[in-house]
Amino acid sequence: MTIVYKISENLRKEIIEHYRDTAKTNKPPYSVFQSDDCGTVVTLYESGKIMFQGVSADIDYALWRDREAHLNKRDIDKELRIKDAKDKKKKEEMKDTTYKFVSTIGSDEVGTGDYFGPIVVTASYVDQADMSFIEDLGVRDSKKLTDEKILEIAPKIAKKIPFVSYTLSPKEYNEVGITNMNKVKAILHNKVLNGLLKKANYDYKYIVVDQFALVSKYFEHIKDIPEKVTNIEFTPHAEDKCLSVAVSSIISRYIFLKEMGAMSEKYKMTIPKGAGINVDKFGREFLDKYGEDELKNAVKLNFKNTEKIKKS
Repeated sequence: MTIVYKISENLRKEIIEHYRDTAKTNKPPYSVFQSDDCGTVVTLYESGKIMFQGVSADIDYALWRDREAHLNKRDIDKELRIKDAKDKKKKEEMKDTTYKFVSTIGSDEVGTGDYFGPIVVTASYVDQADMSFIEDLGVRDSKKLTDEKILEIAPKIAKKIPFVSYTLSPKEYNEVGITNMNKVKAILHNKVLNGLLKKANYDYKYIVVDQFALVSKYFEHIKDIPEKVTNIEFTPHAEDKCLSVAVSSIISRYIFLKEMGAMSEKYKMTIPKGAGINVDKFGREFLDKYGEDELKNAVKLNFKNTEKIKKS
């Protein structure tokens, strides 16, 4: 049995203390704590997720479910039922083959959930004739590929597939001052799609973008931009349904990894991805070492991490 959900912050220390006597020294990647207690392996991840595995996982889960209800008024059983329903719906959506076997233009972004580093958006064109080449490389959503695989295949893709990318640095992001991330994404998607369409007269059937907002909201976000791309198909989980979106995801991720590597070299510190508790800890170290002025050049200041770092 395996049960996974996001634990409330005020219970993390309590969980670690409760299982301290059975803690394991060799933890899995991206975890902060793991124990093996009477048939249940309990793993707490940097993201804040907790996983109960084993024959008695339901017993340990019930203990912390009840603590959540008592301390935080959360109904974890209900949350998991909702999640299961969403997962089932996603599986049904994945059967959609509308964009699988036709030439498409697709765009995708990376970095919108990362406190440190830039936002990178890419639009690419995948012709039917190039599909076998892309599939032979093992192309799929960049979130499902290791960084090593991204670094290996992205340059090969970039040599063959037409694309346009745009990188918004943390400094530029903070200066723009748009706190609605969906608006930032809409503006940048429109920018790279415009850029790609101006490069050549592509023979495509669809322009596909992963649906991150209501269609009406997307166009409301870009209403003041003179040049708009409007013939867009918005669909959930587009990176799994459409090769051009998957390609754009990989190229964006490649550029993002290179930018993060350059930042790490510049600051002589390994810059972490994401926005979890490990990033808060690193952010405090960064602030101590480089000060608030330099923080503005490295992070997205409107994230909640900034408040946590400054308070600490």
